Amino acid sequence: MENNRNYFIAIALSVLIVLGWQFFYMNPRIEAQRQAAEQAQMEAEAQKAANPQAAAPAATAGAVNGTLPGQSQASAQASRADAITKSQRVTIDTPALLGSINLTGARLDDLKLKGYHETVDDSSPMITLFNPAETADGYFTEVAFIAGEGSGTVPGPQTVWTLAEGEKLTNTTPVTLTYTNEAGITFSRKISVDDRYMFTVEDTISNGGTANATIAPYGRITRYNKPTTASIYVLHEGFLGVVGSDNGLIEESYKSIEGENVANPKATGGWLGITDKYWAAALVPPQAVAYESRFSHFTDGQPRFQADYKNDPVAIAPGQSSTLKTLVFAGAKEVPVVDSYEAALSIPKFDLLIDWGWFYFITKPMFKMMDYFYRLVGNFGVAILITTIVVKALFFPLASKQYASMANMKRVQPKMEELKVKHGDDRMALQQAMMALYKEEKINPVAGCWPVLLQIPVFFALYKVIYVTIEMRHAPFFGWIQDLSAPDPTTFINLFGLLPFEGPAFLHLGVWPIIMGITMFLQMRMNPTPPDPTQAMLFTWMPVLFTFMLASFPAGLVIYWAWNNTLSIIQQAFIMKRHGVKVELFDNLKGLFRRKPAATK
Repeated sequence: MENNRNYFIAIALSVLIVLGWQFFYMNPRIEAQRQAAEQAQMEAEAQKAANPQAAAPAATAGAVNGTLPGQSQASAQASRADAITKSQRVTIDTPALLGSINLTGARLDDLKLKGYHETVDDSSPMITLFNPAETADGYFTEVAFIAGEGSGTVPGPQTVWTLAEGEKLTNTTPVTLTYTNEAGITFSRKISVDDRYMFTVEDTISNGGTANATIAPYGRITRYNKPTTASIYVLHEGFLGVVGSDNGLIEESYKSIEGENVANPKATGGWLGITDKYWAAALVPPQAVAYESRFSHFTDGQPRFQADYKNDPVAIAPGQSSTLKTLVFAGAKEVPVVDSYEAALSIPKFDLLIDWGWFYFITKPMFKMMDYFYRLVGNFGVAILITTIVVKALFFPLASKQYASMANMKRVQPKMEELKVKHGDDRMALQQAMMALYKEEKINPVAGCWPVLLQIPVFFALYKVIYVTIEMRHAPFFGWIQDLSAPDPTTFINLFGLLPFEGPAFLHLGVWPIIMGITMFLQMRMNPTPPDPTQAMLFTWMPVLFTFMLASFPAGLVIYWAWNNTLSIIQQAFIMKRHGVKVELFDNLKGLFRRKPAATK
């Protein structure tokens, strides 16, 4: 029984360390970054009011000597509206996207996501993904060319394209842009987009001149600012890609790229981009042409992060043409959509655009199960409850062994107490006698620990699903829970909203964390209180600590934990009763209120 308790205590302490790190380190950091973002926004608005005619940045530098462009420019300070109106544009309007293509550079730099808003209120502003280079929050992508021998001037960041076909880019009506240079080379670009987030850029280069032309295509995603969301161990935000069809995922944080740029190995096939928690921009180069790629941070002029690639040069003879196709993903990381792109467009490992983590083989199937139940019942909170039942059913054989082991340990407890009296302080003899007792009674003292250990990856996988997947964002449950990915908004400090103040953040404790704490307390009281005072104190105070620490976790995870505790109580009572072992819950609860006898002198 002592070994069994030690295992549980070790597991509990491990989880406490993780929770403590979240509570004492991550939460203050997230709050500090939120306040800093609000302060920066206030300062930007004040600057805009003081100087509404802020100067536009210097022109973007093109490619030189066959190298990839870096986009050296002055600090961006124009408003978004001014930046959009200063250039010719083609409107983008699809069921999922709203924005425009900048004809200068044929750049995607104005994009909003129709299906997502800044808050749970659908009347709040749509999520803005891309912003023009002239703004302080510049974030855009472009596909252009690097000049080679005999090519003349090729389209780059400053090139003004001509709209040749189409008036508006929709999911059913593509547009065609053209540019002809002084060497007689015509660049025809057909841009199409599906009903979600994938753009197809099909470039046809026709050599109408008299000399051979060599041209190298390139693509880049450029971003000025980091996300305002604090980094956290279960989430990657920054650079990522699968460079080469047979290679694995590459992930680089903003911090690491600020320290040193990364040049990826030359490869054929794959993709690369920049990801946020819920949104991403990714480039899929022409899959049959070799390319070099890199993740970079530039500090010349406007500081910026950039993920880019450069294809090997393409040679085009006079009278000949060459066609290249580049895919651009820009939107929300919806699991079914991302998976469909990997399958339909043959993009290697594109599903890894979503950060499934180390337990990929558990995390993604768990999401699939949860998403299946959601489509049946229409509520992700209910889907979590049903998923928990399925997981408990899958682990029932192990749980049965766990509780059976606990029942057997309780059955032989009187004999163990006799051995303790018999051997006194002789620890070696006591250990040998207990092992002999276990063998005689056919008891494995650690059998009850393995089910708990095996369920830890499942718990963290579920945490990952709730925290990372966009399907949980702004997903309501019932009542006051309107966002399963956010903490319970209620708090006991203001009597759950009855009093007109919020109270300090570190005392924020909602209804669901309290329910979770109660269920955890009841579950622990299913077993006898440990005789060791230290263990008994941990046994008593652990539910309280978990209650406060989980108050800052996503409501979906807290609901899962409370429901899982409830099912565990029912399951344990059933199994122990079946083995003829008394359930200690009610006696332990009575013992809390029973007056202890006075100590005899």
